[in-house]
Amino acid sequence: MMSPRLTGLADLPPGVERPRYDHAALGIGILHLGLGAFHRAHQAVHTDDALAAEGGDWRILGANLRSRDIPKALNAQNGLFTVLERSVSDRARVIGAHGPAIGGDAAAILRAACDPAIRILSLTVSEKAYGIDRTAMDADPAHPAVAADLAQPQAPQGVLSIIVAALAARREAGTAPFAVLSCDNLPDNGALLRAGVLGFARRRDPGLAGWIADHVAFPATMVDRITPATTERTLTDVEALTGHRDLAAVETEPFSQWVIEDHFPQGRPTWEAGGALFVQDVRPHEAMKLRMLNGSHSLIAYAGQMLDLPHVRDAMADPALTALVRRHMQAAGATLPRGAGLDPEAYAAALLARFANPAIAHQTRQIAMDGTEKLPQRWFAPAAEALQADGDARPFAFATAIWLAWLTTQEQAPDDPRGPALLELARKAGEDDDTLTRSVLALPGLAPPELAGNAGFTQAVRRTLTHIRRDGLRAAMATELAS
Repeated sequence: MMSPRLTGLADLPPGVERPRYDHAALGIGILHLGLGAFHRAHQAVHTDDALAAEGGDWRILGANLRSRDIPKALNAQNGLFTVLERSVSDRARVIGAHGPAIGGDAAAILRAACDPAIRILSLTVSEKAYGIDRTAMDADPAHPAVAADLAQPQAPQGVLSIIVAALAARREAGTAPFAVLSCDNLPDNGALLRAGVLGFARRRDPGLAGWIADHVAFPATMVDRITPATTERTLTDVEALTGHRDLAAVETEPFSQWVIEDHFPQGRPTWEAGGALFVQDVRPHEAMKLRMLNGSHSLIAYAGQMLDLPHVRDAMADPALTALVRRHMQAAGATLPRGAGLDPEAYAAALLARFANPAIAHQTRQIAMDGTEKLPQRWFAPAAEALQADGDARPFAFATAIWLAWLTTQEQAPDDPRGPALLELARKAGEDDDTLTRSVLALPGLAPPELAGNAGFTQAVRRTLTHIRRDGLRAAMATELAS
């Protein structure tokens, strides 16, 4: 017989951690767009810790612009859900930081964003969603994504248009603006989001854009917590630990990191109670995470797919691949700014231990998605900087060759905003590895021109790509380790 849904805290087993505050007694202060697994395992947990430490009306109203599944599950559970921390032994924790949730109703999201009680609007909408918004932002007003929102300013559909419409309404009503907090894994995410919002606002009303520039805060953040996709096993294990069926449950690792630029004119939760670090400049921490963690993750993803290693933990059980991952981290660490309080060697050691966690089933296929959105900041920017500093860009060339080799094995367009274009380039190139290398790196916005036009780098990529396609990835890895 199926266990009852998680709707309260009274009948939870003693070993399950629960909110250390009366969650129903606290008001809503945050509107969060993007109720994916990462938000539920990261920002929601930090907010739960903040509420336990000092209370305050800082609970979260979560919203999805399209999907209704998680909002429906949360609403059926009074906003409660379980975070399952995977390690040597599993630990279940019920989070009370969420209130109501909205799914697939842009008008309702806009109404919530206009509520004076909302003092922070936060987002986890993925690299892909920001890519779409950048396109809209840079296009002329005839672009469908822009024209639709401009023609119907009272019924916005996208992230930027909802933010701009809500800020316009708050300005008109004399309501203080919310801070806009990007929690996405993007370089300089606060500045990126600010530029997108201002670009969209200018098309609607230059005066509004000026008001936003003067009055709205866009703090930058760096976020980190490995969060595999929720599976039926996740739900089954949560049910075994809690005695409840929880369709909003999420699994993650014990580690969590959040570095935040402290700029919140309307206040904020005491997120530092949960370990958040407030700094004046997030960029050094962000670069370390993007280049060392995410960059090596992408290497693992494509190599893992080529070697039939379905999970990151499987890849880390492979000595040769682990050695190459370690080398990649060292090369990435060498591109980081000095004197910023960073310790790349200690960070690399911690990453290797986290990646090897046998309890975390992080799929290489999941990490391999959206490569053209992720690789510019993970591989190509640090590679260009390494070349400029006469450093070692070979690990980045090796990783690029694996990505291209993986691309040639795809029979259908990969799960990537440029998937069809990548597949077409691979088919046109055929067995010509030089053409494939040059044509892919020449895609607009992918690699810096100084990298795509560097003969030494492109030749290194091409040679390794040919080696992989002729002799297999195992042989190419052996050659790389012997060099």
